[in-house]
Amino acid sequence: MKKPSSKKRALTCGDPAGIGPEVLAAWLAAHPAEARDVAVLGPARWLETLGSAAEKIAVGSPDFLALPGSPTLDGARVALAAMERAAAGCTQGEFAGVVTGPVSKSWLAQAGFAFPGQTEFFAARWGGEPTMAFCGGRLRVVLLTWHVPLREVFSHLTREKLARAVRAADELARAGDIAAPRIGMCGLNPHAGEDGLLGDEEQRIINPMLDGLRPQFPGLSRCEPGDTLFARALRGEFDVIIALYHDQGLAPLKTVEFDESVNVTLGLPHVRTSPDHGTAFGIAGQGRASARSFTNAVGVARRLLRARIER
Repeated sequence: MKKPSSKKRALTCGDPAGIGPEVLAAWLAAHPAEARDVAVLGPARWLETLGSAAEKIAVGSPDFLALPGSPTLDGARVALAAMERAAAGCTQGEFAGVVTGPVSKSWLAQAGFAFPGQTEFFAARWGGEPTMAFCGGRLRVVLLTWHVPLREVFSHLTREKLARAVRAADELARAGDIAAPRIGMCGLNPHAGEDGLLGDEEQRIINPMLDGLRPQFPGLSRCEPGDTLFARALRGEFDVIIALYHDQGLAPLKTVEFDESVNVTLGLPHVRTSPDHGTAFGIAGQGRASARSFTNAVGVARRLLRARIER
């Protein structure tokens, strides 16, 4: 088994009919020296077009050729094969971590994919309890819940899940060289309950759990109003924010830095990051896709790996 510092990062193509292949190729072209430290996983005929020093690992049918903007079942199978190969490579000690290209959940489902998303897939393959987080620009955001209907969020507010989110927030900030992370916690209700006038979940349940975690995480806040917490983070008051549900965290994040943010899966044995955008079939192959989020995803994976080695 290779030493962690010598292992390559696996980069998957995502759905080959989406923008994943072109943003990955753009990153390789812009970072020729770093390309030697990665292995690119995708269809053989696309790999042949990459003039790069990166290791190339073909998956799927050797004759497969994608048409940008036209997803197919065979393309979804290629995307899944790349994910499977990357996950197995990490488990076997071949790869240090994975940067995944964007996939189509609906096309993957037709190919037999039984997970809500890539986060849950890698958790199943590697073990562990995942936490979904985002960073790469001016904000760092950790989600306590993500692919959960809003009416079910309250039932997920357990001490175990809250502690997991706080640990993930601490790791994410420390990977950014922040020695004493300041963690802001969003309240569940408007104005974080307004002292119980608009809901008492903060006073009765969430804040007591946060108080119990604060000896280990001194920079952890009590519940703060979610409508102002992100602005306070942008002004430098907090290093990372924990949102209690998907849109509470991602609406402000994507408004501020849609092209820069990175999806990070924490809590697993291996590092996995991804650009925080979809397949964008409508612009695939037109030269309009931004590679900034993918570039940040590679950089975040590098920092997380370095932080884990140094721990």
